[in-house]
Amino acid sequence: MPKLLFLNGPNLNLLGKREPEIYGNFSLDELEGTLTSKISKMNCEVSWYQSNAEAELVDKIHASATDGVDFVVINPGAFTHTSIALRDAFLGTSMPFIEVHISNVYSRETFRHKSYLSDVAVGVISGVGIIGYELGAIAALNWLSLKKNN
Repeated sequence: MPKLLFLNGPNLNLLGKREPEIYGNFSLDELEGTLTSKISKMNCEVSWYQSNAEAELVDKIHASATDGVDFVVINPGAFTHTSIALRDAFLGTSMPFIEVHISNVYSRETFRHKSYLSDVAVGVISGVGIIGYELGAIAALNWLSLKKNN
């Protein structure tokens, strides 16, 4: 059974409180509960982790490579635009991942248009709300299936 890890970066613990007109009214706990229920039906194991600290996210990526995680779906938050460390963690572990954003980062401030992760990600999902996490899981499982069959 494939093992998916969902990583959430800084300020995503404030979902439901932070800029609801952009991110919606659901909390991170509600997001995790709803999506775990849906995604678990896809015959995979799901785990979640959130941190506001870049080093903790890097450590979690490193650990995922040895903990049997098959794929990471990450919403790196603001680290999208600043973190060479997250990029290097993915490259160093060869961990496949999809970058997810709840909002459409390309319709926002220009500094949000640059991602240090997109070009090394399997894919990017942006601007479709929380369904982006579910789409990330579907894409991850499809990618794993194709890789297994090749």
